[in-house]
Amino acid sequence: MGISFTVLSSGSTGNATVVRNGETTLMIDAGFSAKRIDELLAVRELTGRDIDGILVTHEHSDHIKGLGAVARKYDLPIYANTKTWGAIEKGIGNIAEHNRIILETGTHRDFGSMRVESFAISHDAAEPVGYNFYDGNEKLCVATDLGYVSDKVRMALEGSDVLVLEANHDIEMLRMGRYPWNTKRRILGDMGHLSNEAAGAALSEILTGRTKRTYLAHLSLDHNMIDLARMSVRGAMEDRGCFYKDSEFKLCNTYYDRPTPWDKVSQP
Repeated sequence: MGISFTVLSSGSTGNATVVRNGETTLMIDAGFSAKRIDELLAVRELTGRDIDGILVTHEHSDHIKGLGAVARKYDLPIYANTKTWGAIEKGIGNIAEHNRIILETGTHRDFGSMRVESFAISHDAAEPVGYNFYDGNEKLCVATDLGYVSDKVRMALEGSDVLVLEANHDIEMLRMGRYPWNTKRRILGDMGHLSNEAAGAALSEILTGRTKRTYLAHLSLDHNMIDLARMSVRGAMEDRGCFYKDSEFKLCNTYYDRPTPWDKVSQP
């Protein structure tokens, strides 16, 4: 069947994504209450009983708010690296020992025919990661909450059929916004969040004929807008000589309040 996915919701208020193939259904992060996660799953005709495990990117609350409650309710394994487990275990409550699974950064785990590989990213967390998903010749990459795209991250993104990539903020909106300067400096720094322009610059360097779609994710409610993100990312790509036709490559939306449609990675 190949890989399909839906970004259940993404933004500064919470994040969760579901990736599945014919054998396995995994959730990346659980950044909402258990009740809200059940509601989002239901929109895509899923329940928590359909989930086989939860992959954690890092310990910030917009990624783990409902993690413990969902894992206990549906008896789900949680996969995270050692440092992330150390950062989350006090905040998510008791987790059965058989559901506490270590997936160290840079390693992989096979779930039937689907391989999941984690890779290090730059963010102000214990040991944050992105994830690559493989099934046969298909590759899906999910990378949000990163301050910049390093050479190693660029290598992890390359060769993806579909990307879910952070485009968190418009730099000028952030600079003129209501946040205190220390918060702005954190977001703009190498351990913060990727701006629209930085996302476009990264895409201009990794885009090949293989990459068909990129979903712009983790948009700030205060310092970004969907149309602005798409326009700015595309503009940054074109400024660097990366021009494309919509029939060849598409920038796609994610939403803070609803799921994206199911997308098959193999789809043209």
